[in-house]
Amino acid sequence: MSTATPEGLWTSKNNWVPTVPGMQAGAPRALDFASPAPGDMVSLDTRSTHHKDGHGFFLPDAFRRDAGGQPSREVYRLNLAILEAAMTVDPALLDAAKSRRRVEPVDERAGGVDLDGDGVLARGVEVVRGLPTHYAGAAAKVKVRRDFYPRGVEFLHTVRYVDPDAPALLSARMKEVRYSRKDEEYAGDQVMAFYGAEQEKKMRNRLPAFPGTPELGLINEFGWRLQGFIEDAKGRLRVQTMEEHVFCMGCHTNLGVTVDQTFGFPRKVPGREGWRHQDLRGIADVPQAGHAKPEVLTYFERVKGGDEFRANEELLARFFADGKVDETSVRRASVGGDKDLAWLLTPSRERALALGRAYMALVREQGFTKGRDTLLAPPTNVLPSVENGSTGLEDAGLIFEDGRLHLAWE
Repeated sequence: MSTATPEGLWTSKNNWVPTVPGMQAGAPRALDFASPAPGDMVSLDTRSTHHKDGHGFFLPDAFRRDAGGQPSREVYRLNLAILEAAMTVDPALLDAAKSRRRVEPVDERAGGVDLDGDGVLARGVEVVRGLPTHYAGAAAKVKVRRDFYPRGVEFLHTVRYVDPDAPALLSARMKEVRYSRKDEEYAGDQVMAFYGAEQEKKMRNRLPAFPGTPELGLINEFGWRLQGFIEDAKGRLRVQTMEEHVFCMGCHTNLGVTVDQTFGFPRKVPGREGWRHQDLRGIADVPQAGHAKPEVLTYFERVKGGDEFRANEELLARFFADGKVDETSVRRASVGGDKDLAWLLTPSRERALALGRAYMALVREQGFTKGRDTLLAPPTNVLPSVENGSTGLEDAGLIFEDGRLHLAWE
């Protein structure tokens, strides 16, 4: 990994990341997306002291070369635009040929691909209509698959403290660094079989098992290899233990809401604005695909708070003054409002620092196997013990199965 400073690693010209040894210059790109799906990763959440941020995303070598095998940034932009369109199709749209995605300006002539379907190869194209059958340049033999990355895609992802004095709230100090790579690519029916096998394991009370080691990364059934680094007691990054790695594998293997086992890229901000280091400023609270109301507002209404414990007193005071969510105030961060997600989700300076100190205690204890959440006080909305039986949520109509990663940006 590069020895560049955390910010320098991501903020190179045009949001390319040229400082990772062994990779073609400019191969990784900083990725900006809406706040991770509401829950324990939202920065106002009681337990969260970090943003899920710092995504460096890059495609294999062939996607960065033209048909003659020469390095080409224009071909790479073209392939990134194609992938963006493939990974962000509305799940309710049965025919991907009817999809439309706004992308950064690309030169169709570089790869001979008519992305906007106007019958002319041009430069400065900002719309992908439908999906091409194949990628461009040296990757022209690789088929485009809706909702699937090509083999060899890599993510480098940093997790940081919230720094209330930093413009984008991103601390220079790393809590975690996570790396993932898609080593194998499977057909759609194979993927469905993997999910079926997982369900069978749960019914038989069999715990998931992952081949690999912490030093080489763990591998899931879907062909992804993941490896994580976390702070030691002195704040230096170390390789995670086997048990700590399994913590990461759960979300990137067994959750059906993911898109090819990932969270961030399908939520990318459309167009050129989405190729930058993550920054919630200027991003509106938009609905999830298939929903009518903005995403965070929907979460607040359903959870009746800003976190699953309903223990974030600061947020409750801001948006739940009478015990019910103040929809008018929350909608100020939606499209057409005068605020943004940064305003909606950013904790006060006092709260951010208090949560940081609480997490530091966890770091010094090295008790990550007990969880990575932080609380400023014991939660009061938690049962002291749980007996087998109904939770009562289904009877109360409080089980929701319509959650989507995809967002209705436009």
